[in-house]
Amino acid sequence: MSVLPENYEMVIGLEVHTHLKTDSKLFSPAPVRYGEDPNHSVHPIDLALPGVLPVLNERVVELAIRLGLAIHATVNEESIFARKNYFYPDLPKGYQISQFEEPVVSEGWLDIEVEPAETSAGTGKAKKKGAAPEMERKRIGVTRAHIEEDAGKSIHDIAIAGSDDSCIDLNRAGVPLLEIVSEPDLRSPQEASAYLRTLRSILRYIGVSDADMEKGQFRCDANVSIREKGAEFGTRTEIKNLNSFTHVEDAIEAEAIRQLELIEDGGEVVQATMGYDPDRRRTHVQRLKENSDDYRYFPDPDLIPLRIPAEKIDAVREALPELPEEKRARFESEYALSSYDAGVLTASRTLADFFEETAKGCGAPKSAANWITRDVLRELKERECEIEDLALTPAMLGSLIGLVEEGRLTQKSAAQLFPDLVAEGGDPEAMMVDRGLEAVSDAGAIDAFVDEVIAANADVVQQVRDGDDKPLNFLMGQVMKASQGKAEPGQVRKALAEKIRG
Repeated sequence: MSVLPENYEMVIGLEVHTHLKTDSKLFSPAPVRYGEDPNHSVHPIDLALPGVLPVLNERVVELAIRLGLAIHATVNEESIFARKNYFYPDLPKGYQISQFEEPVVSEGWLDIEVEPAETSAGTGKAKKKGAAPEMERKRIGVTRAHIEEDAGKSIHDIAIAGSDDSCIDLNRAGVPLLEIVSEPDLRSPQEASAYLRTLRSILRYIGVSDADMEKGQFRCDANVSIREKGAEFGTRTEIKNLNSFTHVEDAIEAEAIRQLELIEDGGEVVQATMGYDPDRRRTHVQRLKENSDDYRYFPDPDLIPLRIPAEKIDAVREALPELPEEKRARFESEYALSSYDAGVLTASRTLADFFEETAKGCGAPKSAANWITRDVLRELKERECEIEDLALTPAMLGSLIGLVEEGRLTQKSAAQLFPDLVAEGGDPEAMMVDRGLEAVSDAGAIDAFVDEVIAANADVVQQVRDGDDKPLNFLMGQVMKASQGKAEPGQVRKALAEKIRG
């Protein structure tokens, strides 16, 4: 539900800075490493020392093309590198090499899925308990994506710096970035979060960036304004350096409330750069916003225009992997999955690949989807890890599901084996045999268990004969207990029904 009155709406545009997946920096051979001791991955080019010249990393250009094609944008065959001039302790050159008027990528879009406004406000159709929400698709324009180098990092934390002085770490200086700028098409914090999640998924799918927010590889600045619906855009402010989806949503909401209170008190919103305090959930003015004129952009005299041949763009297009949206549609049609399940399974490329390998191994795509969306994702959440960190492999899970599908292992027994497979791996069939968990499917053995339970529960059996089916579940439970959970449930139900009703 919106925090604004019904006649107001937010107008949001996002600027995302994502580190590119390269071994070396944008203009120098210095390595790109995370967790290195401060100032150990620095080169004279990164510092603009006298006599050095920048040399463009060709891999960066390829990754920029990939992103442009993935977001349906124009990859410009000519773009210009410019110097963005400003002075800050962690900017060793006194300027940043970026792109300004002529970026490498322009005029793209991506689709996001969000809850309809009437549903999120509680006025839509009531949803069944536990049901996935119905979503609607919205197209968000991407103004541009341009290449630039990152700045260093100022450290004010005494525990990290080792003193109460502010320190500078230049390991990050010169790391290649793409700055991806959206159109002001977003209208709620939830839409902003959905956009970021979608963009991050695309970047990972196509191998452009790991987009690890904890490592600072995926950072966001949010431009926020409010207006009466149908009116002209209001004055925007920019909230800097948001590095989690939760902070993005909370910061946008807090800034919209601040602007509304200011307007209602008769004041005016001033264009400014804002900071966000997550502890107080408040935004605050850091400085009045600069305009592009303040940065004194001009073409970098050490770098010639970047010209990309059309055949290079075509080659990258041919090598582009299947995108999340395409994979999701294929999962729905090829594996008969629901839109919700397909969306969950394609949230990351590794999870999607894990599902496909599992489905092929067991021949039961729906069962594979259920195990992964329920049991595997639960383990990942509890362990706070990625799927590749588990001992469980698709072949193991496929084998486990296959045993259940064949009737050799009950669902309950499979659930007993699953935690050990996750923690240590192993052969599900061998584990089943070693632990004596193989399902009892012999009709004679099952009949013996059923006869025993019927004889011991005459009153319950009579209720079933009188037309009440509910006690049948109790009788099934007794048979499963007698068989130590090994009896095949379908056969148990069939045998009970035949013996009680004839």
